Amino acid sequence: MTMVKAHVSAQQSVAGRYRLLEVAGREPNRISWYAEDVRAERPRLVTQTLLPGALTDDVVRRTTSRVLRTSEVMGALRPGRVAMVIDAFEEAGALWTVTEPVDGTPLAELLLRQSPLDFAQAARITLEVLDVLDGAHGEGYTHGELSPGQIFVRDRGPVVLTGFGLAGATLAPRVTAPSYASPEQARDERIGPAADLWALGAILYTMLEGRPPFRDRGRADATLKGVDRLPLRTPLRAGPLTQVVQGLLRKNSRERLSRSVLRQALTRVLDDEPDAFGPPVTAPRPRGAFGAARASGWSRTTMIGGTALAVVTVSVAVLVATQGLPDVGSSAGPAASATTAAPDPGDRTDRNAPTAPPSSASPPSATRSVPPSRTAPPPSAPASGGVLPAGFRRYTAPEGFSVALPDDWKRIGTARDDGAYRVTFGPGGDDPRTLAVTYSTKAGPDPVAIWRDDVEPGLERQEGYRRIGSIRSTSYQGHPAADMEWLTGTGAGRVRTFGRGFLLGGGRSFSLRVTALAAAWDDAANALARRTFLATFAPI
Repeated sequence: MTMVKAHVSAQQSVAGRYRLLEVAGREPNRISWYAEDVRAERPRLVTQTLLPGALTDDVVRRTTSRVLRTSEVMGALRPGRVAMVIDAFEEAGALWTVTEPVDGTPLAELLLRQSPLDFAQAARITLEVLDVLDGAHGEGYTHGELSPGQIFVRDRGPVVLTGFGLAGATLAPRVTAPSYASPEQARDERIGPAADLWALGAILYTMLEGRPPFRDRGRADATLKGVDRLPLRTPLRAGPLTQVVQGLLRKNSRERLSRSVLRQALTRVLDDEPDAFGPPVTAPRPRGAFGAARASGWSRTTMIGGTALAVVTVSVAVLVATQGLPDVGSSAGPAASATTAAPDPGDRTDRNAPTAPPSSASPPSATRSVPPSRTAPPPSAPASGGVLPAGFRRYTAPEGFSVALPDDWKRIGTARDDGAYRVTFGPGGDDPRTLAVTYSTKAGPDPVAIWRDDVEPGLERQEGYRRIGSIRSTSYQGHPAADMEWLTGTGAGRVRTFGRGFLLGGGRSFSLRVTALAAAWDDAANALARRTFLATFAPI
């Protein structure tokens, strides 16, 4: 894919009326300018987009018509959230679009000065972009060119998006910023809303990590090949948003998070610790009569104290919508294990993507495990209707189960989606001990295969992951079941988890997951808790 070069400079005029004043932002094949409409004597935002190949009259007519029409629709759907295109034309071998000025800073420029961003700022920007995409997808429109250069962050008010209508106007799979193309877009397949969710995940990754998940390689075809074929670089700074990023950046479009699950997860980050982040601050405005505001966004305040709970609640929100026996919610704290979300049974945004092949039934590789300890799987303790150990009380959940909990434990996370739910219990705070209970209506027929094929691939990406022994087929309360144990994290924060999933029939399943510090796993109190949870858990 070749692009026609178009050389323009500040103070030059295009279309005989738009005087370019200052560059607002740059991305591969796109430059935005602060400009003046000398006829109307009004400020404008003018964007120069290099299109592939020769710009014939037919290409120009089709492209400009599509951009203007889509902009009009989106402006009506999300007033004030989409920059309205008021003029579009070809000049100097490029497509030019003209909008009203946007009082904000392109996210791409903001990231050059302030990167990485705080969890709260990144979640807030992502949520605001998602709101615009919801409107577009609901009406059958896919942005298809979403990137940091198309998102303007304002000092006051939500973000503003540009660039609607460009996708599909040419034969190129992606016109600008190819490093934010989705894998199906990189393969030049038909795209849908799932491509926008990938791009949004790549933008979130960039905000948190300070670099995009796939780098620009200079040539569009080389960049697109990398997006399609290279594995995702594991995010290191994403904190409570790690699973959100990984759930959006699934190569198979059918496995990406749905918009509803994404919204729930982002909202939890903002709701759980609203006071842990600084207020908005204002960046200096650029000089010049028609310079627009360059908001620096929110101050980079370090998350303290609330990070652990945010990790738990976001893990719950992301994973509750998975198929089969989902990986049950992790413990709090930076060493807690986390997973990538499995396929969402709800909102399938891209029905044109290929279906993933069936999972292999081959046994798990021994190289992925470490020898089991001498501690046997927790045996049964008090029967569900019997006398509870001292210091325990029976808790009946309105979701439809009961279990005995230590007196000082409470609910620390709850999520529901499409008939599934997840409830996480623990002491809270910095204590990594948790019990997570997940109910699903999308379980497969083999509990061993669910742990092996749906859960473990995500766990393998986590720091310090080691499976303990094999995945063991068993029975639980007369139902087919499977047990799995693993370690995650490093050093003093290393945690160990025991998981049991069992099938109720008709696609219904429960999974229980118990997590504690690895160094304290065999302590009497932890061993008693595991025995009690398994002995007293009862669906209602």
